[in-house]
Amino acid sequence: MTAGRLIAVVGPSGTGKDSILQGLAAAAPQMRLVRRVITRAPGLGGEAYEAVTPEAFRAAEARGAFCVSWAAHGLQYGIPAAVLEEVLAGADCIANVSRGALAEAAALLPRLTVLNVTADAAVLAERLAGRGRETPGEIADRLSRDASPLPEGIEAITIRNDGTLDEAVTAALAALQPVRA
Repeated sequence: MTAGRLIAVVGPSGTGKDSILQGLAAAAPQMRLVRRVITRAPGLGGEAYEAVTPEAFRAAEARGAFCVSWAAHGLQYGIPAAVLEEVLAGADCIANVSRGALAEAAALLPRLTVLNVTADAAVLAERLAGRGRETPGEIADRLSRDASPLPEGIEAITIRNDGTLDEAVTAALAALQPVRA
């Protein structure tokens, strides 16, 4: 059996990564949407995630509960270890992943596929403001940061999400499953 893929969706906050992930999962049900473990309060929207305390996260990480984990923006994120087993068994799994965790993911998963979602800065500012999670100053700071480059040797499929969500999902699906498109 051929190993599946972890499709790692990356991009700046506000590009619509979670919306694209949900759109891909709806359009291609054979792709399993990964539920991340995050040290974020429950019920903050955006994605379905397992909320844990920092202490519980560290304990889970020490037990080997994650195949990939990282810290960003004051939070910790983990991809459950079961995802590695699913991918090695032939499943395609899709997850929002930090650029900083891609080298670790690539070392574990030989068929890692990176989907880099981009959007115009004005679109990002509008989306971030619409979330209501950050002050205007925090949004400006976030937008002024340069996007981290991908780790050396990591190739990515770039999808622009400046138009409709359907357009972005269709473009992503065509890139991920060219035979189907």
